[in-house]
Formats: sequence, structure tokens, C-alpha cells
Amino acid sequence: MNNNTKISVQDVYKSFGINHVLRGAFLDIRKGESMVVIGGSGTGKSVLIKCIIGLLMPEGGKVYVDGQDVTSLKERELNELRKKFGMLFQWGALFDSMRVWENVGFGLKQHTKLKDNEIRDSAIEKLKLVGLKNVENLMPSDLSGGMRKRVSLARAIAMEPEILLYDEPTTGLDPIMADVINELIINLREKIKVTSIAITHDMVSAYKIADRIAMLYKGKIIEIGTPDEIKNSKSEIVQQFIHGRAEGPITRE
Repeated sequence: MNNNTKISVQDVYKSFGINHVLRGAFLDIRKGESMVVIGGSGTGKSVLIKCIIGLLMPEGGKVYVDGQDVTSLKERELNELRKKFGMLFQWGALFDSMRVWENVGFGLKQHTKLKDNEIRDSAIEKLKLVGLKNVENLMPSDLSGGMRKRVSLARAIAMEPEILLYDEPTTGLDPIMADVINELIINLREKIKVTSIAITHDMVSAYKIADRIAMLYKGKIIEIGTPDEIKNSKSEIVQQFIHGRAEGPITRE
């Protein structure tokens, strides 16, 4: 593992009963890189993310973040490590009973000694970074789907993380709003210099936001490359997936 590696997944196995989800996954993510993990539903993309952040512990293999072995950390050390991460959940996961600024500032409220007015000011700044103004006092029910996603993104960056995790960032959005979110992801990477990992099956989004793309299939990363390299992959599995073809080696039972 070299000095430019931010996250290293090494031969990770994870099972749930007889369901072997990860079967020897390897993946290195460089500092400041935007890595996109693609793969079909149920292939283990979310499980991989949860192993990286220490929400799930693998039965075999190691996960390193900044050289720290996540799999050997105690709960207090894990909680400290998780402060390096921000996460955009698939469906936003906003608290319906909290105003927008309270949602964005939730982590600051839990983990800092900032006063409410300071948290509100910080939340407003983060909302501006995702292109939202004068929404801080609204409730989540007042927001459109695209606005909810952007508020969730503002919450993900509120603690100024080093690593951003995106779980299906364009799910449920129309193509125009999906592109708005893709542009935001790119702009945030440039503005706040984070390392990004996105899991998605949206190839339009993957090609746009990725420095490199990794394909997860049957519990293993079977190919890694730039968007152009993935588009031109010789793998029949990769080609079937990226073009969404029914016929091919990937079967649905």
C-alpha cells in the first residue's frame, strides 16, 4: 500500500448465513480520487461500503483507511474514524420532524460543542455549496426530490469529511436533476478536495463522475479502469452490464 492510497480493501469476505456476498474483494482507492463501484442489485456494493466504514466486519481480509486497519479497531476508535466520512444515503434519510438546517447540522449537534446559531450558520453555508438558498427553515415535506437529495448532500459535507460515500446518488431522480447531482458531486470534489466512492447502476452517472470505475460481480472486483477503459472492456460480463443487455453471462433467476 503506497502513500497515495486512501482506502485499501484486501481480500475481503463477507457472508450472511449461506449467502456469500463478498468473496475475496480487492480495491485500492487513491487520495482525492472519485471511484465508482458498479454492479447489479444484490451483488454486494452496499456491503462493501459498510465494510469500509466499519458498520460491518468481514470474516476474512482487511480494510485500511489512511493505513489504519478498520477490522481491528475498537468501537471508540471506529467512531473516531467514521468522522472522516460523510454519506449521501440512497433515499436521503432526512429526519421529517426537523427543519432543513437541523438536518444538515445534525452531526455538528451530536459531535461538537457549537451553539445552535453557529450550527445554523454552518448549515446555511453548506446549503449554498449545493446550490440551495433560503430553504433552511423549511421542513423536508416542503422539498422536491431533487432538493431533498441536495439537502442530504449538504448534511454529508457538514462535518467537512475527508471521504464522501454516495449510495445510488441519482436514484429516483429525472435525467435533468440526476445531471444536477452529478455536477454537484464533481464540483464538491474540486472545492473541498475529498476522496469519493459512489455505488451505482446508473452508467450515465458513473461515466460522468468517475476517475475510475470498478465492477463488482459474484463477490469480487472483476475489472477496474477509467470510464473509457470500462467502455472498451473485453469482458463479456462488463459489456453486458454497461449496455443493460438481457442476453449474456449475467443471468437473473
